[in-house]
Amino acid sequence: MRVVLEPGDAIVDCPPTFTMYAFDADVNAARTVSVARRPDFSLDVPAIERAVRAEPRAKVLFLTSPNNPDGSVLREEELTRLLELPVLVVLDEAYIEFADGAGDRGPGGNGASRLSWVARRPNLAVLRTFSKSAALAGLRVGYGAFPLDLAEYLWRAKQPYNVSVAAETAACAALTNPAYLDAVRDALVRERGRLTEGLRAIGWLEPFPSQANFVLCRVGGGRDAKAVRDALAERHGVFVRHYAKAGLSGFVRVSVGKPEHTDAVLAALREL
Repeated sequence: MRVVLEPGDAIVDCPPTFTMYAFDADVNAARTVSVARRPDFSLDVPAIERAVRAEPRAKVLFLTSPNNPDGSVLREEELTRLLELPVLVVLDEAYIEFADGAGDRGPGGNGASRLSWVARRPNLAVLRTFSKSAALAGLRVGYGAFPLDLAEYLWRAKQPYNVSVAAETAACAALTNPAYLDAVRDALVRERGRLTEGLRAIGWLEPFPSQANFVLCRVGGGRDAKAVRDALAERHGVFVRHYAKAGLSGFVRVSVGKPEHTDAVLAALREL
């Protein structure tokens, strides 16, 4: 954003999604044009196109796949269509290793990623991280693929320091053992399926299909989502995510863990 935006420019955001895009736009004295997702959390592509054309100072479109907080994935035809817009498209793939097809291209699991598109798409940038699949969230180490002419300016705008020695060492260690990372990912994806089915069997929960390492659920049956969160924590020591913001106030999100974690959360929910 430092490279692309002047004060008063705009980004296009598609909530509910990761909230830091709007936050960082504000830090850079830019405006946020929000195009809400549909009720199933899919993108409203025609509305995005209208918003970009109606805003002469729109410079960046942020897309997240799998999306946070629901885990839905951007379809190839949607991205192709949105890349025709006169903006920089930033595709955040923080959770892509957990998506269907992520293991189709050997170690590293890039079969579902659009990283390779950057070489032939001059207005596409793809962001990746070690925080999720490699479990290095606290070390703050990530990377991206950018058009070369943009990368030249990114080097000028970046902070003078790179990632810490600890983060670099941990990331390099993760890269030396892709078979382990793939095995953990495969186990997590299997457990995601079991968790989703178990949540679906709770009559007052509606889980959304997810290709990330969490499952978002609408809370129904006349129950309050925050009360469910509180009861799970206070009675069972089970912690799930609850959202107070608009569009997600009636939802909870359950992270995928080990089989015993799935057993614990499902047992607690059945008791509630």
